Amino acid sequence: MSDAITPDSPRPKVGLDPICLLPHAIAHWAAETPDNPAVTYVDGPTMTYADLDRHVRRWAAAYRRIGIGPRDHVATMIPNGFTVYGAWVGLGWLKAIEVPLNGALVGPMLRYMLDNSDSTTLVMSAQYVERLHPIAHELPTLQRLIVVDGEADTDGLPFEVITEAELLADVEPADDLEGPLYRDIACILYTSGTTGPSKGVLTTWATIYQMWSWVPPDAILPGEAAHMSLPMFHNSGKSGITSVISRGGHYVMRDRFSATSFWEEVRRYDCKIASVVGPMLALINSAPRRDDDADNPLRSVVCGPMIPEVEDFKERFGVKVGTCYGMTETGAPVATTWDHGPWAGCGRLREDYPWTRVRLVDDNDEPVAIGEIGEMIVNTEEPWALNAGYYNMPEKTAEAWRNGWFHTGDAFRQDEDGWYYFVDRMKDTIRRRGENISSFEVEAIIGEFPPVSEVAAYAVPDGLGGDEVMVAIIPMQGETVDPAELAEWLQPRMPKYMIPRYVDIVEEFPRNETTMRVKKHELRAAGITASAWDREAAG
Repeated sequence: MSDAITPDSPRPKVGLDPICLLPHAIAHWAAETPDNPAVTYVDGPTMTYADLDRHVRRWAAAYRRIGIGPRDHVATMIPNGFTVYGAWVGLGWLKAIEVPLNGALVGPMLRYMLDNSDSTTLVMSAQYVERLHPIAHELPTLQRLIVVDGEADTDGLPFEVITEAELLADVEPADDLEGPLYRDIACILYTSGTTGPSKGVLTTWATIYQMWSWVPPDAILPGEAAHMSLPMFHNSGKSGITSVISRGGHYVMRDRFSATSFWEEVRRYDCKIASVVGPMLALINSAPRRDDDADNPLRSVVCGPMIPEVEDFKERFGVKVGTCYGMTETGAPVATTWDHGPWAGCGRLREDYPWTRVRLVDDNDEPVAIGEIGEMIVNTEEPWALNAGYYNMPEKTAEAWRNGWFHTGDAFRQDEDGWYYFVDRMKDTIRRRGENISSFEVEAIIGEFPPVSEVAAYAVPDGLGGDEVMVAIIPMQGETVDPAELAEWLQPRMPKYMIPRYVDIVEEFPRNETTMRVKKHELRAAGITASAWDREAAG
């Protein structure tokens, strides 16, 4: 059990400085440094703080003119670019609630999220509009479609249709806006469902700020640039730009991460910090070494999850690296500073955020001992710093918020020094013949086998009501993985009960488009594939 709060702890300040909320942050720096660059689209134009402030206030005025106001639900489906910031922050100024949608959504999932969120207006990039036609008559709450970034075929759609040009015609930036408070709902962010439908997380402006608030103050200073490729339909993207802009920084964005252009862009824009997910960091580090690797402007990298080669990466490129454990519902309750500790750790309780409480508990919410595996649950004395529940899902909200604590569904253990180690999703643990097996630990060991590039471990039925261990493996480029050789190699490195029975050599994994995490529920659903090698059958 670990509690951050003691009788001597400072009390919550109850509310954030407005500069921590993106609309107010833009306005602040537009007044302080109007000509400083605020947002740059890689290989495209730049908006200064004055430009960006006018841009988002113009969107707010345009929305207000067509009747959008506080607490209205407005869905957006727009790729990274200046339009997405106007569409989102304009709503924020009006205290309306954005429902940002992944640009990959089609068919039933798109219909479900529009319907479940009770969105009355949809702001959609022209490239996606054709996806509306098959589902248009199954959206009872949707009344209005705003088409941006070009023209689209809207004939036959049963909504009022407004083009971007019509929306913004003769509109001046609004200068009479109150803007959001930290406790206002900023957006409904949909999390990927594993065994059920996706859940819409009621996300406050405070939660958006909190996720990146752990990043040390020296990460970026006013006028300095940050390199990001985080989508705005995900809290990492929203929190990332909020952190940069609240510090007066220059947000350099691109649609998708590119390992081949990463360093050229970092040098071109003189970026001091970059944010990547673990697989991206591994790709950067796998590039051929150059004598000038450390000759770059980066001071630091924010990465999650960490990779085993992090020390090599830091030395090679001359940067500091930090990480955290975070999720849409909780922000980042544990994190590191630049002293990130063990590579496999996600951090410790945040000294900069002493109102957060974290516990590791068993199935009855009783604390587990140091070193034992338990589910991480989170609470805070800072009002509105965590999610406000799941929209239109009272049962799921009650299930997650049992006993006044939010249950993450993630298994961790804690060491004597206070470091937290992610073990697995609670549903990803494997129980074989009475033994609980961490898929993370199976993957870590198999990942050391030289021909292995990536590995995913998961449970498949053993026919007796329990599990067998199965792994899917992507070999290194130009290499092959012999399952029998792997099994022999594992003998001295892994308890016998952990050694996988089934090994499937694959070219790619199903992944979450945003986090790049492997969709293990899809691997489990596929079961024992015809191409899998069976250790027992092989003798």
